[in-house]
Amino acid sequence: MENTLGLEIIEVVEQAAIASARLTGKGDKDGADEAAVEAMRERMNQCHMRGRIVIGEGERDDAPMLFIGEEVGICTQPNAEAVCTPEELIEIDIAVDPCEGTNLCAYGQPGSIAVLAIAEKGGLFAAPDFYMNKLAAPPDAKGKVDISKSPTENLKILAECLERAIDELTVVVMKRERHADLIKEIREAGARVQLITDGDVGAAINCGFAGTNIHALMGIGAAPEGVITAAAMKCLGGHFQGQLIYDPAIVKTGLIGESKEANLERMKSMGITDPDKIYTAEELASGENVMFAATGITSSNWLEGVRFFGGGIRTQTLVISSQSKTARFVDTIHLKENPKRIQLH
Repeated sequence: MENTLGLEIIEVVEQAAIASARLTGKGDKDGADEAAVEAMRERMNQCHMRGRIVIGEGERDDAPMLFIGEEVGICTQPNAEAVCTPEELIEIDIAVDPCEGTNLCAYGQPGSIAVLAIAEKGGLFAAPDFYMNKLAAPPDAKGKVDISKSPTENLKILAECLERAIDELTVVVMKRERHADLIKEIREAGARVQLITDGDVGAAINCGFAGTNIHALMGIGAAPEGVITAAAMKCLGGHFQGQLIYDPAIVKTGLIGESKEANLERMKSMGITDPDKIYTAEELASGENVMFAATGITSSNWLEGVRFFGGGIRTQTLVISSQSKTARFVDTIHLKENPKRIQLH
């Protein structure tokens, strides 16, 4: 899978990032998302693959592109066997977020990315469009911290694993009303809190690399993005757990479904028999071969955003593969026709 799709999925997220970056700072989050979706889908349909969207632009809305169940790629066409190799005809599942952190992009703030994950068919958990309680931590703490423990307990464990004092730890939390008690407990335990307004996929990936000064992600965010995060953390060897949240009273911002009871029925219809199950990264991204790719739209502490200059456009992309055990940072200059200058820095 990596050999046949490695370069192409890089170009998929690059094109999505470039399209939305043209709207960075213009206050139009819907426009930025729409531009990214269109560009991602167009480039995806040029790939020699047989893909199916399992996480996309909304489970229940009438998204016209990259909707759940949409087939993408040249090898989904009727004449596929004539134009595709046997390897390219293997079915793959795809999870996408063409503009993760739409508000971050719209207001020119750090951390917006174009992102996707792929695995063989059945290799990505088809999460309902609910919320998910999440815990991400560095590889040093994998299997030692646990989402069923209190934040205070996990911070003590994390400090021991990283050989740091608790007051040297930084935890990323989404700035939401539902997290008031979580934020208070983290601070009372002695750790620092970095609040974000959007983009918990990128925030969690910080935990997979040393030197980012981010040591954990805690709290409730969107479930589909949790699967994408799990794919990245599985490839990096980091810790990730997620537990679906189906009670509107917990998230305080509304859920798909009118009530807790309706959401439970929805999960049952999707084959989720244990609604309170705690999933590991390996369960959310269970595929033998998993790949993750993200291109920066706006810059963060681990990925440069899209940069426009007179001769073209420069992007940076992170590609992680469980197959080759690699995490590659790909720096690309997209040249204009007959560029007058090529900017390196």
